[in-house]
Amino acid sequence: MRIVFRLFLLIGLTLFAAARAQPLPVTVTPVIARHGMVVAGHPQAAEAGRKVLQAGGNAIDAAIATSLALGVAEPYASGLGGKLMLLYYESAAGRTYVIDAMDAAGASLDVPAYVKRPAEQHGYGYGAVCVPGLAAGLWMAHARWGARPWSEDVQPAVALALAGFEVLPKSRDFFEEQAKKLHRGDAEIARLYLPRGQLPEVGSLLPNPDLAHTLTLLAQRGRDGFYRGPVAAAIVAAMAKGGGVITAGDLANYEARLTEPVGIAFRGYRILSAPPPANGAAMFMPALKALEDDPFDAGPLRTARNLDRLGRVWRLVEPEAYRLIADTPESRSSFEKMVAPGSIQALRAKAIANALGLSDATVRAPSSDQSALAATTHFIVVDAYGNIVCATQSLSVHFGAGVVPPGTGVVLNDSMSNFEFTEPTHLNYVAAGRRPRSTISPTIVFRQGKPVFALGIPGAARIPTSTLQVLLDHLVLQRPLAEAIGDTRFHFVIPWKQGEVETFEAEQSFPAAQANALRALGWKVVLPEAAGRGRLFSGINAVELNSDGTLTGYADPRRTNVADGY
Repeated sequence: MRIVFRLFLLIGLTLFAAARAQPLPVTVTPVIARHGMVVAGHPQAAEAGRKVLQAGGNAIDAAIATSLALGVAEPYASGLGGKLMLLYYESAAGRTYVIDAMDAAGASLDVPAYVKRPAEQHGYGYGAVCVPGLAAGLWMAHARWGARPWSEDVQPAVALALAGFEVLPKSRDFFEEQAKKLHRGDAEIARLYLPRGQLPEVGSLLPNPDLAHTLTLLAQRGRDGFYRGPVAAAIVAAMAKGGGVITAGDLANYEARLTEPVGIAFRGYRILSAPPPANGAAMFMPALKALEDDPFDAGPLRTARNLDRLGRVWRLVEPEAYRLIADTPESRSSFEKMVAPGSIQALRAKAIANALGLSDATVRAPSSDQSALAATTHFIVVDAYGNIVCATQSLSVHFGAGVVPPGTGVVLNDSMSNFEFTEPTHLNYVAAGRRPRSTISPTIVFRQGKPVFALGIPGAARIPTSTLQVLLDHLVLQRPLAEAIGDTRFHFVIPWKQGEVETFEAEQSFPAAQANALRALGWKVVLPEAAGRGRLFSGINAVELNSDGTLTGYADPRRTNVADGY
């Protein structure tokens, strides 16, 4: 017996040492600044935000410039045709607000008729489009907290659309990924994003004068430049022609919501993130609480034993988040119950006791789940006053519904695809005026009432698992953020049907010894892409607020991210 124990200990120590010996697969280079920092998904967007800060703008002003410039420079990921979830920490008040500018089904939607449509129309074409929320969200933020004139904050995006954004190597990858959609039949999206009928070349500049005109109207007229007037008329006309379900009234009456984040206490920290209809926090926060007292072998997170424990928790919290959280009045209270002490104690006990296999907590899969691809974009702005904007914005899937209303230059979302269509009692069932849920999880972490860092990531279903692993690495295992972001990314795929195997996915830098040990514990192990590829495991952006008053930006090179400070 003693020999068997020693052998088991030796194997464990060998696996531990092997995990320690692995070099970081992705190098994240910290950027330090004294006054202000912008971390965003394209260098030209980050530069636009940084220049606004240097010109005297605050975090909200710079966020507006960054957000709109991202819509120009990452037309596949976000823009005026999509949604926004924005956390704003107001330093003077010591308070964090949320602007929920998520896309919404039109108030005039005929649900029975829409549900009868072919499933393909829920994800492509004008029928897939929800009322876009981003412009209204930015307008609300500026009205409450902006310091500069609105038109000045919008102007950098106008200039970028006229001059053209630079197509970077990873930008080209996302164009190629959606080449079929770009070629599918919408003449406007092909005209704008397939120059001479071909995918754009790396290093080329891709202007969008139509979008520049739309942005000019937005600069001159505020939110009405998008939701009323010629832009709205062009959208409605294209909707009518293309089978869309959005009316002029739907656009004119859309309102962003000012609300509050959800949060938990964790090992002396306070963690805040996006509320419903986002459900990402309802996954990673209960998981964090369930693992709060776990020692994690006092070593690397990515050992088979640690990952097995994480996976046993995740297989319970993910289905609950899908079951309980959506755009409903009761969803916030459902979240509070999920993170209540009694619920966490029961979750921890059940995770330890249950063997792998289909969990009795598992619910039926959503009929229209999010794409596995790392769509969306995330940015962070911190100004000289300590104000923080931490925001995620998206078209849902890359290039959204694959349509651009003529003359607008605006790629429209396909957010209708994120609803449930088969079970009318489902919380996320398509309904007039409802906002489809999303896993987006912009997050700010506090200690003793002061913000210490903010982070966020694109990546659909992998957003909450990525957030969880970085928080565990940094807050529990005390790893620097650069290491926590750069290490091998992983994800748990929970089975929705009997007979399916629970799957652990990771970048190909995941050590073979740990993969074999996970297989021995009952997991199917899949390594779908090279470390840093960024197609499935996307780029985390973060900003750390240091005790000496400096700021450190972290831009994950899995995407075209950059940190730009001064």
